[in-house]
Amino acid sequence: MTTPRRPYRTDLSDARWALIEPTLTAWRAAQGGLGIKKPTHDLREIVNAILYVNRTGIAWEYLPHDFPPYKTVHSYFTRWAADGITESIHHLLRGKVRQAAGRDPEPTAAIIDSQSVKTSNNVPETSQGIDAGKKIKGRKRHLATDVLGLLLVVIVTAANVSDTAGGRDVIDHLAATHRHISTVWVDTGYRNTVIERGAAHGIDVQVVSKAPGQKGFQPVPKRWAIERTNGWIMLHRRLARDYETSPEHSRAHIHWAMIDNMSRRLTHETTPSWRDDQPETDTPQHT
Repeated sequence: MTTPRRPYRTDLSDARWALIEPTLTAWRAAQGGLGIKKPTHDLREIVNAILYVNRTGIAWEYLPHDFPPYKTVHSYFTRWAADGITESIHHLLRGKVRQAAGRDPEPTAAIIDSQSVKTSNNVPETSQGIDAGKKIKGRKRHLATDVLGLLLVVIVTAANVSDTAGGRDVIDHLAATHRHISTVWVDTGYRNTVIERGAAHGIDVQVVSKAPGQKGFQPVPKRWAIERTNGWIMLHRRLARDYETSPEHSRAHIHWAMIDNMSRRLTHETTPSWRDDQPETDTPQHT
């Protein structure tokens, strides 16, 4: 649908909307109702508004007025998260990206890592904690990705939950939802109980260490892909800090960030940077 407003850089193209539309249209049809009155708000504009919040990091109530009302957008966001629709779209796109890369839709190997982020002052004290190692008070994202860096599992906990405890839960989720996984790579922060939990599910958990004497950041074989995923997530300013009162809403925002990423991959669209276009000049620019 062509909107009467000026487009935002986060808006879905026709090609990206075509990837998402069937799932949302089927969801709306399944909601039932008397069928007397047509729905007021266009689903594409609802998604555009969610992507705008996700990418720019604004609070819901500051959503520009040319989008549907922010309470309506937030209601759809929470309902889609609760009904599993957001995750269904995410999983659909992940399979398509894997197939486009010449791989089977379901992976056989995964990488596990965690990311601690600070929380805002509206987050309940009971759902946050202190990551003593990184000196961060907030929440922790326990992630599993495939070798392309595509998200398989995300669990959001208080930051004081150890990588090992979170890793065991991630292994359980991988075993339940991705039955072809046979190998998982982790870093040295994960203890033997993660390896044992993997073995109980028939998964070979391998610890990948940094090179001896390594200083500073260098890509680590097998594990570098998930570090890149963390970078993709942090490009979305709503995820640079955890603003959500509910960990499940934090999880949904991570899925929307990856939906944004994967839909652009599939349609060969670039992700816009935050810099304005620079004027052409013969003078060399700093890099």
